[in-house]
Amino acid sequence: MADGDFVAYYRVSTSRQGASGLGLEAQRAAVEAYLNGGAWRILAEFTEVESGRKSQRPELHKALHRARLHRVPLIVAKVDRLARSKGFLEHILESGVDVRFCDLPKIEGATGRFILQQMAAVAELEAGLISARTKAALEAAKRRGKKLGGNRGVKLTDAAQEAGRAAQSARAQSRGRDIAPVVAELREVGVTSLTGIAKGLTARGIPTPRGGTVWAAVQVSRVLGHIGPAKGLSADPGTGL
Repeated sequence: MADGDFVAYYRVSTSRQGASGLGLEAQRAAVEAYLNGGAWRILAEFTEVESGRKSQRPELHKALHRARLHRVPLIVAKVDRLARSKGFLEHILESGVDVRFCDLPKIEGATGRFILQQMAAVAELEAGLISARTKAALEAAKRRGKKLGGNRGVKLTDAAQEAGRAAQSARAQSRGRDIAPVVAELREVGVTSLTGIAKGLTARGIPTPRGGTVWAAVQVSRVLGHIGPAKGLSADPGTGL
């Protein structure tokens, strides 16, 4: 039995199936069976009508954006509805969205092994990169005459600190791009102040950068500041919701 909010993604292969609903109702039934009662809610549904061999899937991108925006899982009836190539599945994984496959309640069988292989490949790559960076940093420290081992208070190298700042900035920019379309929608209906936008984001249930439930004007300013100046906005109450 599942609890919580989800974003659902469905895909049918032809326009005829999309118009008739053939296959779509079966996917919805699979999602309901997977969730199996409980206090769950589908925040949004996205349906793609195209061939599984095509790499461009605008509805999937919308679904991933909505799931990432609300920080909820994406639920899919069948794993082959999402990917038939390693590269496309890696794109899903890189999105950072938690994806639930209804046909894999347990990781088993051929499709289960396939998913595990791809996840293992990504994990192996990440572990290899971390290992290589760690080894290079230790070798550089040895060449500078640093004594290794025993001292747990060694500060991060300038390069490591810079890498950490770059990663944090990238995450902030990504969150800013997720929030920007919602801010644009609010401005279109006359909400032009940072305070009003903060109220709008709170009313829509969009989590703050730190996972909170109530936005403040300063948070809106910081998030938008990562993707460019917030022109025409101020922290004055102005127009609110």
